[in-house]
Amino acid sequence: MQGLINGRSYCGSSTSNGHVYRHTTVGRSVHLSGQQNGVTFGGFEWRRMMSSAPASMEKKPLEKKEKKENSVTEEKKGKEVSSSSYWGISRPKITREDGTYWPWNCFMPWETYRADVSIDLKKHHVPKNFLDKLAYRTVKLLRIPMDLFFQRRYGCHAMMLETVAAVPGMVGGMLLHLRSLRKFQQSGGWIKALLEEAENERMHLMTMVELVKPKWYERLLVLTVQGVFFNAFFVLYVLSPKLAHRFVGYLEEEAVYSYTEYLTEVESGAIENVPAPAIAIDYWRLPKDATLKDVLTVIRADEAHHRDVNHFASDIQFQGKELREAPAPLGYH
Repeated sequence: MQGLINGRSYCGSSTSNGHVYRHTTVGRSVHLSGQQNGVTFGGFEWRRMMSSAPASMEKKPLEKKEKKENSVTEEKKGKEVSSSSYWGISRPKITREDGTYWPWNCFMPWETYRADVSIDLKKHHVPKNFLDKLAYRTVKLLRIPMDLFFQRRYGCHAMMLETVAAVPGMVGGMLLHLRSLRKFQQSGGWIKALLEEAENERMHLMTMVELVKPKWYERLLVLTVQGVFFNAFFVLYVLSPKLAHRFVGYLEEEAVYSYTEYLTEVESGAIENVPAPAIAIDYWRLPKDATLKDVLTVIRADEAHHRDVNHFASDIQFQGKELREAPAPLGYH
């Protein structure tokens, strides 16, 4: 049952002599529609002149609640079937390897992976020229206000970091996409590689949000930082892609360092090693009993891979070549 009677919802359905009726009362109006032998007939609306509900509609609260839930469920199923059949699009039944239902729409089982945690975390690109030094010092300068603001709140710091780190891949992929269309050229796989990076960073954020509940002023800070950073990085990538990739490479180096600090706090017991969110367990194919430590370990490994990809992209362009001339590291998280 669902609808509205004197300020409350009400809806119902009834069956009589093979006829199926669905009626809805909204405020003081009643809508009746039905189906006979599979043929749907029209409905009409009746304006009630009285504000009181008829006795037939006065049901016990428990019975009313059960009928309401059943009606809502049937209505949702009906809408889904109707929409799918009209457009010819429907979500196939997807299960995990163990046969259980796959609950996520934001990523599919074939997009999951096991992170390569054996990657060298200590790699560092030594600045060699003016642009390298500019990128390196800019990143170091930007870290100062972040450290002062978040201090030892590593979870909130990581959340803010991911809102920024997910921008460069999207901007770079978008601009390479437009360049490919404009010049009728292949991208060498770099469009997909950069968009994969952006999606991977976004999944980091979705995981961190499950672990850390941002306060209102932190959400406001995210809006401000994202607006400024997106436009600034867009201009930077248009003017100098090699500087943009070098900047991101150094940004990822700082991300590796930040997650290492976070992990140290967890291992020392200063931060509780809570169970891993369900989304992280499925995305990185972690064990069912995975913890925060396991999540931070795989995220740090991802950041190290992004570091290598962006320094590699910058090196290609510093050699006077285009990205499409070198194969993109697809699937290299």
